[in-house]
Order: sequence, then structure tokens, then C-alpha cells
Amino acid sequence: MLHVGCLDSPVKICVNSATPAHCSTHWLTNGAHPPRLVAHHASNMAVNLTDLSLPQLEGLKGQLDQEVEFLTSSISQLKVAQNKFVEAKDSLNVLNSNNKGKELLVPLTSSMYVPGTLNDVEYVLVDVGTGYYVEKNVDDSKAFFKRKIDFLTKQIEKIQPALQEKHAMKQAVIEVMNMKIQQLQQSQQASQTVGSTKA
Repeated sequence: MLHVGCLDSPVKICVNSATPAHCSTHWLTNGAHPPRLVAHHASNMAVNLTDLSLPQLEGLKGQLDQEVEFLTSSISQLKVAQNKFVEAKDSLNVLNSNNKGKELLVPLTSSMYVPGTLNDVEYVLVDVGTGYYVEKNVDDSKAFFKRKIDFLTKQIEKIQPALQEKHAMKQAVIEVMNMKIQQLQQSQQASQTVGSTKA
């Protein structure tokens, strides 16, 4: 059983370990193609990707596929939340003295509106999470949304390198799998050639 942990640098693969903290892994790029990926287990057992069987490599690839999908989904969700905060911050720009008393449409649902009048252009109710709303003035509201946007931007920036790394690991596994499949085909062809010459 192989376990690929969340990584900060550059690749981490654990063999028969539930705790990624007990592993350290390094790319060995001494001109070899594909790059050799060596994992060190807590018991100091090193595993080279080329030493793994095809079923083990397929299992590792499946795990990497799941992690890539999870990280991609996480980034998408963070971007959706970020866009909502950007829209909320931008909508505060209409709250100024020039627009006081103007008519507007108030959404009851995404497709149903009722007419209203903008009476207060100084304060808004801000959803701060879990159904709680806080009254804030426009400047404080803009600062609140800016903090949220900046926080989500940092989270996205933290996840993107891990996603790129998982893609690189997956590509290395695929290259080793392709190499092993070619070797298997060559050995089968060689055995067939030897069998036909004996006949």
C-alpha cells in the first residue's frame, strides 16, 4: 500500500505508513529519464518507482488522480467564494449620497424582485457567517470584504503548488508505467521470437 501525503517540497511518498510525517522523498534528476523518485520510509527503506509492479503503480496513479481532483475542486470552491466577496465589495460603490432615495429592485429570489427605495446609504448588514449579520458602515464593510478576498487569495496560492506537484508526480508514475509496459511487450516479443526459431 502506498500513501502520497500532502506536500510542501518536492515529493513525498510513504510506503505502508499512515503518517506522512515519517517519510521524506527526493527527486533524483541526474539525467535519468524519467526522473527517479525515491521514497524513504521511517524504517529507512527506500523505494524507487521503477521497483514497483504495474498494479502498485496503477494504485498510486489512482490515488494521485483522486488527490488532483480534490485539490482542483478545492481551488474552484475557493474561487467561487472569492468572486462572491468581490461582487459584494463592488456593490458597495452604489451606496453614496447621490443615490439616496432612488428606486431599486430588491431580489426576493434569483428570479423575482420587488421595487424598493434606497434610504440608508451609510450602513449595511454584513453576513459574517453561520447566519449572523453585523451592521457596519460602508468603509468597514469594504475593509471586511477585502480581508476575506485576500485570505482566499492566499489559500488558493498555497494549494496551487501542491496541485502542480501532484500533476508532476502523476506524470512520473505514468512515464514509469509506460516504460514497464514497453519492457513487458519487448520481453513477450522476444520470447515469441525464440519460440518460433526453435520450432
